[in-house]
Amino acid sequence: MLYHAYPRTALLLTTAVLAVAAPAHAQDAVAEPDPAKSEAQDRANDDLHDRRIDYQGEIIVTAAGLRQFDLLAGTDVIEGGELQRNMAGQVGEMLVSIPGVSASGFAPGASRPILRGFSGERVKVLVDGIGAIDASNTSADHAVSIDPLTAERIEVLRGPAVLLYGSQAIGGAVNIIDKRIPRRIPDEPVHIDAMISADTASDLREAGASVDFPLGGGFVAHADGSWRETGDLAIPGYAVAPTLRAELLEQADEEDAEGNGDEAAELREAALLRGTVPNTATETWTANAGLAFFRGDSTMGFSVGVYDTSYGIPGRPGAGGHHGEGEDAGAEEEGEVPVSIGLRQYRADFRAEVDLGEGFFERLRLRAGYSDYTHTEFEGAEVGTVFDVGGIEARAELVQQARGVWRGATGVQYTARDFDAVGAEAYVAPNRTEQLAVFALQEYGDGPVQLEGALRYEATDVDSRPLGLTRSFGTVSGALGLAYDGPNALRAGINLSRVGRAPSAEEMFSNGPHVATQAFEVGDPDLSIERAWGVELFARGQVGDLEFNVSAFKNWFDEYIYLSETGLEEDDLPVFAYLQQDATYTGIEGEVRYAFLDTGDVRLTADLRGEYVRAKLKDGSNVPLIPPLGLMGALEASTARFDVRGEVEWFADQNRTAAFETATDGFTMVNASVTWHPLRGNDGVSLVLKADNIFDTTGRRHASFTKDFVPLAGRNFTASMRLSF
Repeated sequence: MLYHAYPRTALLLTTAVLAVAAPAHAQDAVAEPDPAKSEAQDRANDDLHDRRIDYQGEIIVTAAGLRQFDLLAGTDVIEGGELQRNMAGQVGEMLVSIPGVSASGFAPGASRPILRGFSGERVKVLVDGIGAIDASNTSADHAVSIDPLTAERIEVLRGPAVLLYGSQAIGGAVNIIDKRIPRRIPDEPVHIDAMISADTASDLREAGASVDFPLGGGFVAHADGSWRETGDLAIPGYAVAPTLRAELLEQADEEDAEGNGDEAAELREAALLRGTVPNTATETWTANAGLAFFRGDSTMGFSVGVYDTSYGIPGRPGAGGHHGEGEDAGAEEEGEVPVSIGLRQYRADFRAEVDLGEGFFERLRLRAGYSDYTHTEFEGAEVGTVFDVGGIEARAELVQQARGVWRGATGVQYTARDFDAVGAEAYVAPNRTEQLAVFALQEYGDGPVQLEGALRYEATDVDSRPLGLTRSFGTVSGALGLAYDGPNALRAGINLSRVGRAPSAEEMFSNGPHVATQAFEVGDPDLSIERAWGVELFARGQVGDLEFNVSAFKNWFDEYIYLSETGLEEDDLPVFAYLQQDATYTGIEGEVRYAFLDTGDVRLTADLRGEYVRAKLKDGSNVPLIPPLGLMGALEASTARFDVRGEVEWFADQNRTAAFETATDGFTMVNASVTWHPLRGNDGVSLVLKADNIFDTTGRRHASFTKDFVPLAGRNFTASMRLSF
């Protein structure tokens, strides 16, 4: 049970949201939203890239009221065939081919996106613009409670203006767009989307489906569900990296010399394990239902759902099981106890968009989400520690009528999160975080030069009653952008930002053993606000058959918060502490696509992508877990019925490591895929055959906490089918 009840503030805000969302113009006839827009809105939609707009032309995450919003200088979207080709159980794994994106890769059941080298508290994962409201940002072993199998598309947003969705989004945001709350009245009596797939490296079997159907009177109902199961991950070669393998074999020799033959045999077995990573199986299911009402240009809807997953946590070889004191301590003599996680989230969402007529404000957009999340860490069959998270997040935006060359929006956002942990290894004390934010964003100019600005203020309270600690923070963040439209669809600009982030409860109140990460984590209740200056230069456009999108950025942090291994041990576990000092991040990322042949029947395209990040602390040492230089080259051939793609991914060695962090060898992987559209002129049915890591190469992600004993999958063949009708 959570140790706080929600305050009256949250109840009043939720009630106000529901009241204001009553559809405007009740006398209007029931119909689909009027497609007619003002001339300014038409121009706004035309200027935005079509991949950033859904089938109604509605901008989902790109801030309302702005024509270009180039503060979001880096925006990538995967949907349709690309979504099918990149499908994975965790959203982090789906996005790793996008420039500037990596994944935490803790285990097949838990992998969060890493953007521009930033992770955890500095990357916000959104569901249709509202936070996931889970515990995935608090630790690498915690899964993101979103199933990509039923997603309609996924948007990756980078650049300084992402801070408008929270100061914790310094690195960027990932927004998963689904249809749990219907977005339109279907043209057909029933609309169905479905996908099934299987693979060889993890013995994957998965299926997901959604159905939308009009009920009459402007009402549309929705239901969806999914199921996924995998076995232990198949890998090429040794599970353990060379450096750790040498250490384990040396320890085995020492145990032999001391006459401990059984311990020596266990160490050698762990060091020489090949072919699979034990205890990495997963099982996940979801179920959701929603209802929406449409009247004129206004809409209102809600959804409820459940996400349930269980997955294994691979143990660090040679670490042994951690059991604390007492009767369980003797269990270490019987070998390492496997750790697994069972996670369930119940979630409710609300969305409304109200047409306000011809006044100063054109539209009111409302969004709210509630989550009841429970996360249980099992040691063998025994319950170890139970984490409970209850949260609510609500957001309202007033979109201004376009007045000549001036456009904008103003909003308010409220977040409350209760965290409780029960068990011998409840390493974070019960706590509550409450935040109220106001923001505004404005754009001036029709081109060729446009000026854009954004401002956000957050009041954050974090308290822990058991510890008797309360911290309050006030942060101001802002961004200013200047963009220029040149010839040949060239668009270039500069963005400047200043952001402040309050330390999280986990960063301040952690103090104890965490069995899943096999670490003793220590927070600092005296952490101060993390602040950063940022600058970004970008250029994108099309010259003939060549498309390009390149960004370079730098961030200067004051009092940067990071988790660092200390070299100490507590309860036979390595101690990791949250520390604070100044830091700098410098990076570049980009993509170039060139259609070198287009006959009308066949189109051949070359695709080159790359990213690089350098992150240093003030004392000259390196920030931990920073991805290395990465490049990808691909060739695509497209016809009316087939799409064929071959690609080579290359990652450099990462030798710029933090204290006690091991280096990571570079690797190269070759992948290929074929997509078949069996129905001529109809993309509603597609089949994908894919071969990843064709040459069975061992690869390890440097940003992964478990990289030294959880490599990437070996040669993997995947088959999937997607239906939409």
